Amino acid sequence: MRDDGPPARDDTAPGAARRPAGALEAEVLAVLQAARRPLSPGQVRQRLAARLPGELSYSTVVTIMSRLHAKGLLARERSGRAFTYTPVDEANLAASRMSQALDAGGNRDAVLTRFASGLSGRDAKLLRRLLAAGQADPAGLGDPGDPGDGAREREGE
Repeated sequence: MRDDGPPARDDTAPGAARRPAGALEAEVLAVLQAARRPLSPGQVRQRLAARLPGELSYSTVVTIMSRLHAKGLLARERSGRAFTYTPVDEANLAASRMSQALDAGGNRDAVLTRFASGLSGRDAKLLRRLLAAGQADPAGLGDPGDPGDGAREREGE
C-alpha cells in the first residue's frame, strides 16, 4: 500500500471538522446584511471567500440562498436572468417565525394562551393596545373575512 500523503478530508467521517448546522446560512445572512444592498449569489460567493476557509461552489451558495428565501429570511427580485437577494427586516422575520410556530402548534388556543401568559407587562399592554386598534384594523392585524376570535371574545364578555 502506497502512502501519498495525508488522507483527503472526508466530511462524512466520524469526527471530521464540519460547520455547525446553520453556520453557512448565518454567514450568508451576515454578508447580505453588511452589503446593505441586493446581491447576486455570485457576489455573495465572492464575499464569503474572504470570510471563510476553503472555497464554496456557486451551486452551494445558490442552494443556501434559495433555502433562506423559502424560509422567509431573504427577499429576492429578478435582475436580468438571475436573482438578487436582500435580508428580510427583523420585525417581519420575527413575525413570520411566530406565525410558523402558531401554525405548527396544533391547538392554536393553547399556543396563543401560553404565549400571551409569558409576555412582560409592557408587551402585554402593547398587545392589548394593538388588538384594540384592530377593531378598525389600521395595522392589518385581522382577516376581514374571518369574524373568528374577536367575535367570540365579544360574545363571551
